[in-house]
Amino acid sequence: MTVRVRFAPSPTGHPHIGNIRTVVFNWLFARQNNGQFVLRIEDTDRTRYVPEALRAITESLRWLGMDWDEGPDVGGPYGPYVQSERLALYRQKAEELIEKGWAYRCNCSPERLERVRAAQRAQGKPPMYDGHCRNKPPGAVSPDEPHVIRLKVPREGKTVVHDLLKGEIAFENRLIDDQILLKSDGYPTYHLAVVVDDHLMHISHVIRADEWLPSTPKHVLLYRAFGWEPPVFVHVPLVLGPDGKKLSKRHGAVSVAEFKRQGYLPEALFNYLALLGWAPGEGDEQEIFTREELIERFDLRRVKLSPAVFSYEKLDWMNGVYIRNLSDEALLERLIPFWQEAGLIPSPVPAEELERLMILVPLVKERIKRLRDVVPLTDFIFTEIEPPAPEKLIGKKMTARQSLEALRSAHELLKNLVPFDAATMEPRMRQLAKDLGLKAGQLFTIIRVAISNKKVAPPLFGTMEALGRQKTLQRLAQAEEILAAYITETEAHA
Repeated sequence: MTVRVRFAPSPTGHPHIGNIRTVVFNWLFARQNNGQFVLRIEDTDRTRYVPEALRAITESLRWLGMDWDEGPDVGGPYGPYVQSERLALYRQKAEELIEKGWAYRCNCSPERLERVRAAQRAQGKPPMYDGHCRNKPPGAVSPDEPHVIRLKVPREGKTVVHDLLKGEIAFENRLIDDQILLKSDGYPTYHLAVVVDDHLMHISHVIRADEWLPSTPKHVLLYRAFGWEPPVFVHVPLVLGPDGKKLSKRHGAVSVAEFKRQGYLPEALFNYLALLGWAPGEGDEQEIFTREELIERFDLRRVKLSPAVFSYEKLDWMNGVYIRNLSDEALLERLIPFWQEAGLIPSPVPAEELERLMILVPLVKERIKRLRDVVPLTDFIFTEIEPPAPEKLIGKKMTARQSLEALRSAHELLKNLVPFDAATMEPRMRQLAKDLGLKAGQLFTIIRVAISNKKVAPPLFGTMEALGRQKTLQRLAQAEEILAAYITETEAHA
């Protein structure tokens, strides 16, 4: 069997990360089997259509490194790949079902349908169409009057869905609604369009989320009505938040664009999504995979049946691993847009600024989990800082006067240090701490607060090198003034 799978999003907003996880499964399965991955746009829900959503969908796929073999932009032998461009085809197929006795016209008003549903709910029954127009004689509902076309579901027996993961699942036909197939505006519903398109595009495997399983018997009935062989159905578990509820914005980022904005690497997110509900094998603890390894090892039959839980903590860990595996040059290239977005560096970046940034990269590489983390970690290097509170400049187990002496001694040492770089600073500053009778941490903490007004910052000596001699000395002098004024005021009130 030639493997052909599809991603058929509805352009109603930014793609949800749970849906993208299912896309990853489709893409890996296609690439592993030398098959085709098809992008099809299901834009028949015109009330929720968002024009810019299509661009968001394609950009998300491209950012994650998932290409497609057929689609709206690349074409293919079974186009068009946008459903709104296939309306005549759907109407033809709906009329064909009427002729075969598998569908009927319905002109029930919205008001009548709502009364029926309300009565059913009042009786504790699931709301569904009551079949009012089902047995009307031919011609009772004119093709020229406003109407919909409904599927004529058999009232007896069961419809069996064959699922690759779940096996055979039987649905009572009496509980299956006479689904609308073609709306009064001429647009198909999802159920008609997806079956027609999947068949005509020769889709071999329909890999989609569990939430579509209740709709599948309707699709099976449509395949039977048309006399077509159904594809292999594979319903994969949903993606839940850490609280066990369906993943949503209350849990954090849920769109690919937001993960990108927060500084996740596309290769890390792709790796994480591939493992979200799938495992490479029993006893295999490997978690970091190249794309090629995932393609080679992915197995649909190893997709778990239970819902997958999205762990932002686990993704942060994995993203950190990928960051640390980048070369300094590659990491700098990815960090620059975040510094620029924060207004910390210009665009384009001058050569002298690139040199300074290159000093910072190895200092932050071990300390960031997301690229955006670099902004609060290093902003003090590019902007003026708030003057530190005097209490923050007093070292641990030190008096204010001892701390001021330490600052002045460091200032004097650094003023004449040549070259002004980390390798030269560190041994001299460690010796200064000994000369002052201090632990290195006591001295270094005071200096760190003086130059950054932060308790947590990149390694001190590389930071001062990136900050430069002039700014470093200016901030040390400012800290000395603050501490001297504090001592004077404190002693005046003693």
